[in-house]
Amino acid sequence: MSSEFLQFLFSGITQGSTYALAALGFAMIYNSSGVINFAQGEFIMVGGMAAVFLAQIGIPLWLAILLAIVIAAAVGILIEKLAIEPAGKGEVVNLIIITIGASLVVRGLVEVYLGKGNHILPSFSGDAPFSILGATILPQSLWVLGVTVLIVSALGWFFNRTRLGKAMLATSHDKLAAQLVGINTKLILLLSFALAAMLGAVGGILIAPISTTSYDVGIMLGLKGFVAATLGGLGSGAGAIVGGLLLGVAEAMTAGYISSAYKDAMPFVLILFLLFFMPRGLFGAKVTERV
Repeated sequence: MSSEFLQFLFSGITQGSTYALAALGFAMIYNSSGVINFAQGEFIMVGGMAAVFLAQIGIPLWLAILLAIVIAAAVGILIEKLAIEPAGKGEVVNLIIITIGASLVVRGLVEVYLGKGNHILPSFSGDAPFSILGATILPQSLWVLGVTVLIVSALGWFFNRTRLGKAMLATSHDKLAAQLVGINTKLILLLSFALAAMLGAVGGILIAPISTTSYDVGIMLGLKGFVAATLGGLGSGAGAIVGGLLLGVAEAMTAGYISSAYKDAMPFVLILFLLFFMPRGLFGAKVTERV
């Protein structure tokens, strides 16, 4: 394996981990409500921007990160309570449009109060790169990979070992049946938005020391997270992770071997190809029809 290929692979997996966290947020909300939440990208932006500004006013980095995650969770809860819940059982298309409107509001508020400039968060443990087989990897990239693995493990435990996690799974499989056995599906939806916002915020915070953050960074990251979720199979947790990593690696290889000018076009070429040949994605549930 050449050092050049390995370098592109490291870069792709690092970026892909962020897409995977965003895609998990899409999957979580889609499973609990059937809604594709196009405000997911703003959760990424809010996490990164909040951490940067809290750190700049003198709050210790670890505390700024925790507070930024809490702020993003609060934004997610507010969107659900103020925008999604009042819409009730409206058409899915209407709910999707509501999430787009909510994302515009969040982005506008951040632009007004925190400005338009690009910002960077200090690295968690220095900037001296490690050398592996001729390629280099930043310590921050190891943080991205390590935290992503921890989050995926924690989510696996949460959904398989806790009553609340199992209630969320039951709601995703059959909302009416979940209501009949006493599960508070409104609470589950609220929790889904909070968890999705926290996942997005963690992704935004982890990547902020590598690629900077700004009020409009959530647009592209959100769209790529949606592509990753669709690639893996919308609603599939495992698919979200695989889709995010595949998308990140595809982007890095395109930028490295073809041209960085095509890097951002790759996800959209990929989704067109996917929708044509595999509309349910790699791990999407198969639907059977009664005749």
